[in-house]
Amino acid sequence: MFLQTLDILGTIAFAISGVSVAMNKKMDPFGVLIIAFVTAVGGGTLRDVLIGVTPVTWMTDMTYVYVIFIATVFTVIFKQKINYLRTSLLLFDTIGIGLYTVVGIEKGLSAGLHPFICISLGTITACFGGVLRDILSNEIPVIFRTKEIYATACILGGITYFLLRQLPIDDNVVFMIAGAVVISVRLIAVKFNISLPNLYKNDHNRSV
Repeated sequence: MFLQTLDILGTIAFAISGVSVAMNKKMDPFGVLIIAFVTAVGGGTLRDVLIGVTPVTWMTDMTYVYVIFIATVFTVIFKQKINYLRTSLLLFDTIGIGLYTVVGIEKGLSAGLHPFICISLGTITACFGGVLRDILSNEIPVIFRTKEIYATACILGGITYFLLRQLPIDDNVVFMIAGAVVISVRLIAVKFNISLPNLYKNDHNRSV
């Protein structure tokens, strides 16, 4: 039940981030709903397909469809209030990847997979919906931008998850701490402009 709650919260967060992007692109209502839906369930859909869970989760549990629709309508109605948070897109996107990383890892464990694969599944669950959102919105996906710590935060959260599992800590606490690590790393990286090394920083000098 706790894991499902995290999954629903992640769905809400990603749906809101999808609506925010779509409305910034001035899409029509149908486009807004599609972007919200793809952002919210894209990562989970790919995860389920990879581990052989078919039909995928959102097709067998209409709760996710209802939640995405309600979150979309809520965000559209209260867009101006949400926009008062200048970092609203960053905030909801970051909450989403934190929650979905943990959910993806747990799904991998339930399938009996190796911890390395579980971390990969957690990262896919967290990031792929955002990749689809950005591609459909004609943007370079956040995960591929040189100045963004995104997938790295998910990986660090996944490592934290498995380290904590070695200690006598309640599973729900492990879930929350690992998710908090993802969120914290992402926000700290943005706050202090921390990024991975730029492989192309000398290209301009060589071409001059």
